[in-house]
Amino acid sequence: MGRQACGNWDQASRLEWLATNGLGGYACGTVAGAHTRRYHGFLMASLPPAGTRMLLVSKVDASALYLDESFELFANEFTDGTVSPRGFVHLESFAVNDGIPTWEWALGDALLQQKIYMAPGENVSYLRFKLMRGSAPVKLSLKPLVTYRDYHSHLRGARPFEVLSEIQGCRVQAPDAALPFHLRISRGAFQAAGDWYWNFFHREEQARGLDAAEDLFHPGEFRAELGPGESLHLLATAEVNAPRDGEEVLKQLREHAKALTAGFARTTPKAIRGLALAAEQFVVRRLGSGNGQRDLGATSIIAGYPWFGDWGRDTMISLPGLATALQRYEVTASVLRTYAKYLDGGMLPNRFPDFGEAPEYNTADATLWMFHALDDYLRAKPDPELLRELYPALVSVIRAHQAGTRFGIGVDPKDGLLKAGEHGTQLTWMDAKWGEQVFTPRVGKPVEINALWLNALEVAMRLAARLRAPEKNLFQSLLAQASSSFAAFWNESSGCLYDVLDVEGGSRADPSIRPNQILALSLPYCPLPPEQMRSIVDVCGRELLTSYGLRSLSPRSPGFVGSFTGDQRQRDGAYHMGTVWSWLLGPFARAHYRVYQDARLALSFLAPIQQHLEEACIGSVSELFDGDAPHSARGCFAQAWGVAEILRAWLYLERRI
Repeated sequence: MGRQACGNWDQASRLEWLATNGLGGYACGTVAGAHTRRYHGFLMASLPPAGTRMLLVSKVDASALYLDESFELFANEFTDGTVSPRGFVHLESFAVNDGIPTWEWALGDALLQQKIYMAPGENVSYLRFKLMRGSAPVKLSLKPLVTYRDYHSHLRGARPFEVLSEIQGCRVQAPDAALPFHLRISRGAFQAAGDWYWNFFHREEQARGLDAAEDLFHPGEFRAELGPGESLHLLATAEVNAPRDGEEVLKQLREHAKALTAGFARTTPKAIRGLALAAEQFVVRRLGSGNGQRDLGATSIIAGYPWFGDWGRDTMISLPGLATALQRYEVTASVLRTYAKYLDGGMLPNRFPDFGEAPEYNTADATLWMFHALDDYLRAKPDPELLRELYPALVSVIRAHQAGTRFGIGVDPKDGLLKAGEHGTQLTWMDAKWGEQVFTPRVGKPVEINALWLNALEVAMRLAARLRAPEKNLFQSLLAQASSSFAAFWNESSGCLYDVLDVEGGSRADPSIRPNQILALSLPYCPLPPEQMRSIVDVCGRELLTSYGLRSLSPRSPGFVGSFTGDQRQRDGAYHMGTVWSWLLGPFARAHYRVYQDARLALSFLAPIQQHLEEACIGSVSELFDGDAPHSARGCFAQAWGVAEILRAWLYLERRI
């Protein structure tokens, strides 16, 4: 990003960046330096129990004195509409290099570089300044603004923070037995203050119909001087042990970034290489309380930043793209082992709540996606040990679905298809609910649930044969019946598949044109004839495809909503009624290749996403987009399955050119 973007408030305040620590903690903000969300912060720590996210350090406001001229390098927006100061006007450029957000400030003939990153596996954030050029030293003033709150909230009003000066820094203690944290600088001095700053405004929260104001505490000021070529680090840490040297951590991050993309083809675009670095941000090691809600040291997947945690469905959909496609087989195996421990009644959890509560099991598809994730892994890396370990779990899942499990999920003995749902429940990925209102209930036999069921049976049958297990004949029989019955999803009049069969309330079928049907073609096993498969791809292309994903409902359908805006109820109502989902772009491209066998053509559907990687959270993929043009980015600014499925599809198709 050059001056035209960085120096423009409207653009720079919409462009976002993200750094993570592999524990679920993160740092994020806008290129402009002003916070527009309650989730923006310099140190969003992931703390026990169960990875609870707490914002400790909101931001660090920097000023520079160079050749007797002062430059304020930060920005803040306040509730009265004031944006002050406007430090972004000094920004020469912004980029994400090796996954690290990097700013360069032009101060006359001097160039001052800033980087923000986190230590892997630690709740430590680093702010690094380096004077790249200059005819004299630059004097820096760094003012941290702190708080102590969970990441979904705001704090207002003065609270009794304690500040204890230390060597080159301070210890900050919030009230109510909060965990203390430290601020330190590698060179320079600290001068204690103790001021409060009032009425910071978070415009994105107001747009979401939420409270949007916050007050922050200023514990003191760091001052240092840099000569040309010199650098310093200011760090914030919630760790007990002494933090590592900032340059050592930076070197580790660069080497890891290089290793992640080492196996990519020379022709792979730089933007797609960047997705491999984005993929790394979602893989986390959970440091739980040991109370059974999380395993200590377990590997998991964060569904999206800045506000999602661990979701079973998102994890299993994302795993092939985040790990297996990048040959990070140890991650895939670890995640599969972690989640298999939580199988209960033949179901994986849909969600692990934020604060260590019991897992929620309201999902009809997360468990079935596990079969696909395991099969994808075993195709890439034969692993007899993991197969033997998890095979009993696969058997238990199928038997539980035969017998019937939670929320009416079970096999209909008349046709072998899987039915799911009870009145008032939302069990598929189209799961928006407001109070007691379920916007897309889909009770009955959803098309993608049954496509996943067929694939689970086919995977189980092959694995049983490999192990010479007695269940092979059972799986084969179930697959034969369900495959034959799947033909009932064909809707001759629209040339595609019904979305739900045996709909709640007595209707035989829901003819809504939705993207769920594309999963029947992107999954490995599909019983449909070739002419029907081509027709489905064509209909989805005409009705649902956009530059950044597939609409969740055809614009021709009653109830279509083209804009994902408003308060929570309005947004939940639009979530699956036309809103574009980025993750579906990968399945569409793979399905298109399946029926047309033209890898270059299929890749062309993925190409526009490269533009998006420079338009929202730099280097990552947003969760959602408006259904109407110009398809503005919405929802989480970095979503695991969006990154995973686009990266996976690109690498898959690139190998077939």
